[in-house]
Amino acid sequence: MTEVATGLLYPWSLAFLPDGRMLITERTGRLHIRSADGSVVNGGDDTVCCVPAVASAGQGGLLDVALDPAFATNKRIYMTIAERDAAVPALNGVAVLRAVLDADRRTLANVTVIYRQEPKVANSEAHFGSRLAFDNQGYLFVTMGERLLDSQRGFAQDLTRGNGKVVRITTEGGAAPGNPNFGVPGAQPAIWSYGHRNPQGAAMRPGTNQLWTNEHGPQGGDEVNLTQAGRNYGWPVISYGQEYGGLTQVGEGTAKAGMEQPAAYWEKRDGSAWTPGTQKSSIAPSGMAFYSASNIPEWQGNLFVGALAGAALWRLTLNGDTVVSRERLLAERVERIRDVRQGPDGWLYVLTDGASGKLLRLTR
Repeated sequence: MTEVATGLLYPWSLAFLPDGRMLITERTGRLHIRSADGSVVNGGDDTVCCVPAVASAGQGGLLDVALDPAFATNKRIYMTIAERDAAVPALNGVAVLRAVLDADRRTLANVTVIYRQEPKVANSEAHFGSRLAFDNQGYLFVTMGERLLDSQRGFAQDLTRGNGKVVRITTEGGAAPGNPNFGVPGAQPAIWSYGHRNPQGAAMRPGTNQLWTNEHGPQGGDEVNLTQAGRNYGWPVISYGQEYGGLTQVGEGTAKAGMEQPAAYWEKRDGSAWTPGTQKSSIAPSGMAFYSASNIPEWQGNLFVGALAGAALWRLTLNGDTVVSRERLLAERVERIRDVRQGPDGWLYVLTDGASGKLLRLTR
């Protein structure tokens, strides 16, 4: 493990430009551009100009960043932010920005909000979700949390609201063709799946058009899901987690007809077996990525999941769509892992979370 960059202020996401340079977001609202080796060009300021104001409080701020599939020609990038309502600043929610990046001059132009989670929510600075992933048709998946509050979490089952949803949109922000038709009056047409809690990880599986996501459980019950069109992932009706501070099971149990089971879940932070009658604990999953390079052939096809509270990197092995084993890596570093990406050089890159966050490169 090599420390490629240090001193980052609550970094949240990483994206690689075609020439190997890197975009790194900080939750406080700054977007950085670094050389392929992680250094600052000429030792100067590496921040990108013209990022709009974000609601940087609690878990909110400048969050994910992703390149347009046609970035080589259109130079477009997409970012998620926590956005305050212009008329009522107490209200906030997820917004998706599109902008044109001039990487050499470190500036953004034509910054446009193309999608907003509606309705916005008052008195919450948490559970924004906010991961981005493009499918092989060029449509954009956006994960959105249910906003944590007891008064809000039930709306994850309400198809007329943006709480606890994964949406699939065009690069103009409209509902993507082929989205499910739920047959519910007022259902938001961009919705792809629902019943999510706080999905902070998303990745497309190489060689397929499958979207995989992860999401925070409450006390225990963190999940990895194969996230399919029109499916209900259960929150808060079913969960493998407990209500905070006690032993009370969330919802009606762990399974119900018409609701999906996770591909993997955690009931204890270190992955050990949970003992009934005791409190569960969460790994708090965040960024995730499939590994497809040949540098480490034993890891090809594996799914990597960063853990915040669990302070580790989890490696999941799949057989088809079934998770058959998992391994806890980097736990000895005791660092919150916010994002993980495969670099264009075939190695694995990890962002740690904190006031002095790091970018790490994992090689063999």
